[in-house]
Amino acid sequence: MARLKTKFFCTECGQESTRWLGRCPGCGEWNTLVEEKIEKTASKLSRGVAEVTPLPKIATTEGQRLDTGSAELNRVLGGGAVVGSLVLISGEPGIGKSTLLLQMAAHLSHNADVLYVSGEESARQIKIRADRMNIHSSRVHILTENSLDRVHSIVLENNYKVLFIDSIQTMVLDQLQSAPGSVSQVREGAAFLLKLAKEHEITVFLVGHVTKDGAIAGPRVLEHMVDTVLYFEGDGHHIFRLLRAVKNRFGPTNEIGVFEMRGDGLAEIDNPSMLFIGDRSRQAAIGSAVVATMEGTRPLLVEIQALVTSSPFAPPRRTVNGMDYHRLLMLLAVLDKRAGYSFTTRDVFVNVTGGLEIKEPAADLAVIAAVMSGLKEKSVGRTALIGELGLTGEIRGVSQIEQRVKEAEKFGFERCIIPEMNAGRLQSGSMKIHPVRTIEEVLEILY
Repeated sequence: MARLKTKFFCTECGQESTRWLGRCPGCGEWNTLVEEKIEKTASKLSRGVAEVTPLPKIATTEGQRLDTGSAELNRVLGGGAVVGSLVLISGEPGIGKSTLLLQMAAHLSHNADVLYVSGEESARQIKIRADRMNIHSSRVHILTENSLDRVHSIVLENNYKVLFIDSIQTMVLDQLQSAPGSVSQVREGAAFLLKLAKEHEITVFLVGHVTKDGAIAGPRVLEHMVDTVLYFEGDGHHIFRLLRAVKNRFGPTNEIGVFEMRGDGLAEIDNPSMLFIGDRSRQAAIGSAVVATMEGTRPLLVEIQALVTSSPFAPPRRTVNGMDYHRLLMLLAVLDKRAGYSFTTRDVFVNVTGGLEIKEPAADLAVIAAVMSGLKEKSVGRTALIGELGLTGEIRGVSQIEQRVKEAEKFGFERCIIPEMNAGRLQSGSMKIHPVRTIEEVLEILY
């Protein structure tokens, strides 16, 4: 007979404890342990089931990918969804997760029946969204169900090869007594679906909720279980959405896809550089500079804007949007120490346009150029800047310089400032290249 046992789980990392603790011993967060009742049943070990197979005799499914119907989504996934993979899609409420899944279901239904399981919406609500998106495929089957055991039986009975779950936080396993969305339900439910995907070569897409801090809700082990983690970036106040791969066992990570939210669904942006740099046909504005950054394997031109004003406060303000705050402080310190420009009496505001988050240091020169342009009230002209700034004032090299420069040349930039150590890898083109070694050389070229 089953016995009920009480345990405590951390909602942040999934750490298990037999008693309540104020601070989680796993992740160090406070007041995150919650009580759950676990039903213990007698378990029987299966012997003689698993087989050891020599590596050369293992059959592979290389190249077996599903076309999702979206070139941007295929790029993020590494060429399409791998058959038998488990893909987690997460993001803020209302950002377009369910819309993306319904669009994928409509395209994949051209070849076979697909099952869309919703634990949050009624079938009528899904039909209203489908009508708005002009989706009328009879091979998209809708199931409003919270029980994973019931979903499992329906999938196998009807031989579905593509399954959509919206969302994992609403699904429950009948043998667990805890509530939907609890640590144990999310963890065991994901493991249940992972086994289903691998044993029967069913491609499963999961929607995952996020917490108020923006992290994926549930235990951290959820992200380790799945094959791919995709994260929607953006908010309801902008029509553009960025879909980023933060984990991918079958392709590159940090690849991004750019979409526009429209009335009939998500539309692809074929030329994202144009989105981030705007109209560059005229002379560049004061306080603006462009960097050729890399997102996965894709080069993107991104505009960085800076505003430098006199400060009535002590200490002056530093406001950053789209890049690391402490990185800006470091760049201002290098300008002060190595180039002699002090900002102790000036407020500095830096913004990366288009809602993109820049994390790579190759944007350092563009940030410096934008700040100095705002300080000197002088435009940098049609110049792209690529390079990392060291604490000694030296310009350090970056990776994939050829793709970056080619993207800037394609958009008609007249010159490009790059690290000297990268100059030998470039072939001659129509754009003038300025190799530099120090921050002083950069400022001399620009001003």
